[in-house]
Amino acid sequence: MKASVKRKVKESILAYLFLLPSLIVLGIFVFWPVGFSFVLSFFKWDFRNMKSPYFNGIDNYLKIFEFNYPPKFSFWNGLVYSISYVFLAIVIVLIFYSILNLLKRKNFSIFLINIGVIFISLFFISKANVYLMLLLDIFLFGVVLFDFRDSSIKSMFRKLVWINVSSIIFVYVLLETSKISQNGLFMFFMDAKDKNLFMKALVNTFYYVILTVPITLLLSLIVAVLLNSNVRFKVFFRTSYFIPFVTSVVAVSLVWKWIFSDEFGLLNYFLSWFNIEGIRWLKDEKWTIPTIAIVSIWKQIGYDAIIFLAGLQNIDQFYYEAAEVDGANSWQKFIKITWPLLSPTTFFLLIVSMIGAFKVFAQVYVLYDGLPGPYNNSGMTMVYYVFDLFYRQQRMGIASAAAYLLFAVILVFTAIQYKVGNKVVEYVS
Repeated sequence: MKASVKRKVKESILAYLFLLPSLIVLGIFVFWPVGFSFVLSFFKWDFRNMKSPYFNGIDNYLKIFEFNYPPKFSFWNGLVYSISYVFLAIVIVLIFYSILNLLKRKNFSIFLINIGVIFISLFFISKANVYLMLLLDIFLFGVVLFDFRDSSIKSMFRKLVWINVSSIIFVYVLLETSKISQNGLFMFFMDAKDKNLFMKALVNTFYYVILTVPITLLLSLIVAVLLNSNVRFKVFFRTSYFIPFVTSVVAVSLVWKWIFSDEFGLLNYFLSWFNIEGIRWLKDEKWTIPTIAIVSIWKQIGYDAIIFLAGLQNIDQFYYEAAEVDGANSWQKFIKITWPLLSPTTFFLLIVSMIGAFKVFAQVYVLYDGLPGPYNNSGMTMVYYVFDLFYRQQRMGIASAAAYLLFAVILVFTAIQYKVGNKVVEYVS
């Protein structure tokens, strides 16, 4: 027994000795800077206090959220409204299943209660009585859950879970951005971004993430499915799609800067073939984030497509052969076999793409000659915000605090994705 314990200890020591060089390098260039920057975020350290930084607690974090002008309403008020919209969106989608239950059970009373409280909630949205609206929505949510006791309704909802979740998100976005809603988180951030630079960077970064991540994954999946089929010159196409990813982001951005040119750009030249007036890609504020997104999508598609292709080739052909025997068509095979078995690959790419999108910087810097957009900080992203504080303003303490706020945002969204992913991802052993 003692001999086996000694052998395990010896093996462990030997393994750590092999890891020691990597741990030293990581400690010097990763762990130490990360830890030091966290400590630095609580110090007043700028060009005036370069030699004598002093501890100022959380003042750096508070200063980041200072507004030039007060917003129309508080963040917490907007949060309560948005929570109420979430409940109402869930209820509006679930009411469809209540209708199915109505047709089955002939229970008109619960159906009328559902419809009535929805209209009352919408009335209180317009009257801006948020707390009463929230209580009504929670009550209605409980009524609908009570109505969901039927196992057949539950199973139908679970089978269409992706459609239901998408519908809930769609209804929520409609409620959040509708004209009758002027007090949710969406309107808060739209108002706050013009009164606080960090909020501007936060909104621009989220806009960029929402544009790039879903579109890149969708296009990459289409490319991967095509490359996985029996087409000629597959090696050539795989290489062609992957080259932009391994090319320097600076070189890619410089090429696209010429493509986006108002006078000599290829993109406006192609648009002229269809009698579409040229777009001021690099000079119009509203096109700043879409322009950056186009460059990023074009560069990232190759990598995501190769990963998807590896996932497709890892699916056993036995599943497709069995589906063909049962008479399944191509779309049914994709929905029932390919997409579920690709969920681990999709989950991995979603995590990596989300983190990478939050860190966008080089495209902005190159496309706009070191400026955060053409004007009005329209290209200000969170990493550019940290860069501007640290490199140009020499406010190292606040820059470190902003970097950790970015870390917190990425951590929260990654944790949410892991939580959801553990329930929906299907692993096949």
